[in-house]
Amino acid sequence: MIIKEIKKDMYGFVLHDWSRKLFDELIPLPDGTTYNSYFIKDNKSVLIDTADPTKTEELFAILKEIDVANIDYIVSNHSEQDHSGSIPALLSAFPNAKVVTSEKGAGFLKSMLLVPQEKIMTVADGEELSLGARTLKFLHTPWVHWPETIVTFCPEEKTLFPCDFFGSHLASSDFYARCDEKQYISSKRYYAEIMMPFRNNISRHLGLIEDLSIDIIAPSHGPVYNNPSFIIDAYKDWVSDKVKNQVVLPYVSMHGSVAKMTEFFVDELIKRGVEVKPFNLTSVDIGELAMSLVDAATLVLGSPMVLAGPHPVALYAAYLFKILRPKTRFASVIGSFGWGGNMLKVITDMLPTQGLEVIEPVMAKGYPKEEDFVKLQNLAEEIQKRHKELI
Repeated sequence: MIIKEIKKDMYGFVLHDWSRKLFDELIPLPDGTTYNSYFIKDNKSVLIDTADPTKTEELFAILKEIDVANIDYIVSNHSEQDHSGSIPALLSAFPNAKVVTSEKGAGFLKSMLLVPQEKIMTVADGEELSLGARTLKFLHTPWVHWPETIVTFCPEEKTLFPCDFFGSHLASSDFYARCDEKQYISSKRYYAEIMMPFRNNISRHLGLIEDLSIDIIAPSHGPVYNNPSFIIDAYKDWVSDKVKNQVVLPYVSMHGSVAKMTEFFVDELIKRGVEVKPFNLTSVDIGELAMSLVDAATLVLGSPMVLAGPHPVALYAAYLFKILRPKTRFASVIGSFGWGGNMLKVITDMLPTQGLEVIEPVMAKGYPKEEDFVKLQNLAEEIQKRHKELI
């Protein structure tokens, strides 16, 4: 754990989960994660966000170490249990405390954690709460990444507490972000896996934050930013409509046919100056796959036919693409079949219908033949042409 006095009587608590390797039973955590809380001591004392229930004892140990005798308010920016899970124990230990959250947040806390209504104080968008010498201002930021999310701003300390917004799954000995390549990749992975489906909402919320005078961004996962422009500029790029000359190529091959097509197609794209990122779906890190989609102009999915449809892991990749909703502009399919089927229809029906153009797929009967390689060359040529027109 880390205890850091960020400003006088304003503390940051970092609770490390070094060995956690999976989040939400879905998202790989190659660098573990942290659960961060923040405490401000004033005429009224406040704890901003709490911790995962597995870390409740550690949180109480920190409060004891810095002699916290009273908590008047517990701000819940986001109701998900990795941030709100310690609230019931805190309310038991500090019975006079009130939980401050949005109206929708109150509903989640009551249903998920059984927090009594009388313990909750809801705040409107833009509402302020005086602590004495300091003020907290609450801004509603729905769908970052749940419908109830808010961010908390302390104007006197020029500090933003955005919970998941601007977070990263990165357990580190550093309290402050190094703002290096490692931090950038961890933040981009986090954005891709969690925030990307809500890109348009996040773009609007960035406008709210631009109007604030911020020296510190203190998220509830990963290191704290004392150079806010690093992460704000990264988010502006990720949520923009700008795409790069990149093709993401997730594929699976049962008997070598799709693998041969993929190998040939990758080389053809490289010859044409198109950056390509192939992913074997039998061993893929879905975080890496999601991150590759943040900037890519094109997705090409490779699959053999299985029982008249796509291979199940290819269908899973198509589903992930649909729910992550990247800004990708073009999509296509390369594959192999032995007899009839409706693989293409199943895949294309799975893809988003807005803002995505499907380029003519290439399907080989059995092992790819000369005419199939010509079609793959033509597909690479068409992708290069579309990218030149767009980028």
